[in-house]
Amino acid sequence: MPDSDDDTTRAPSRSRLRRALLAKPTRANIVLAVALACVGFAAMIQVQSNERDDDYGSLRQADLVRVLDGLSGSTQRVEREIERLRETREQLRDSTSQRQAALDQARQDAEVYGILAGTLGAQGPGIRITIDDTNGEVRASLLLDTIQELRAAGAEAIEFNDSVRFVAQSSVSETAQGISVDGENLTNPYVIDVIGEPRTLSEALVFPDGPTERVERVGGTLRVEESDEVVVESVVGTPEQNFASPDDE
Repeated sequence: MPDSDDDTTRAPSRSRLRRALLAKPTRANIVLAVALACVGFAAMIQVQSNERDDDYGSLRQADLVRVLDGLSGSTQRVEREIERLRETREQLRDSTSQRQAALDQARQDAEVYGILAGTLGAQGPGIRITIDDTNGEVRASLLLDTIQELRAAGAEAIEFNDSVRFVAQSSVSETAQGISVDGENLTNPYVIDVIGEPRTLSEALVFPDGPTERVERVGGTLRVEESDEVVVESVVGTPEQNFASPDDE
């Protein structure tokens, strides 16, 4: 009789379990399953982390010291490489700055030499000299001496009558038509534009037996006007080279 009762009790329990397994899962069942899966995943991660920690936890003190020494050596190598790269960067910056400074200096020198050679126009403070030779007694030698005095006083650019640039290779001569500079005849009055320190240039013309006194001696006049802005626009042509030519590179 007791066995019959047990079988009767177990039958409904198995039936309920079968129905529960075969029944459509509810939302609560799904949430529970997801929660259990997350708990299992977290447990697995914790086990793996513990295993990694055990890799160092199982090392002896001497082994740990070697590991720390290796990390320290790697850090030092990285720091040395960073320092080397910084030095390289600074060298590149210095090299670039030096190249730029050299280029700037070369451009400045080219401009200065171009002005002195007469191949470039110029402007700046200076003076304008006007020589009025009403009697036609001013000679080429007097104009040449005047130019020499101006050069000695620091003249950087000289121009006659707004059209003829006077440079180191220029010549002054007398022709049947009057005074000529580099083959260009000058007309009276002779106007000379000079760039340089105005006061110094003006004083270079006024001294005993100087240009001003000599012009007045032959019946002419010499006037000087100081200016903060004198413009010299005329230039000389580039001379043709007989033996050398610039390299394209």
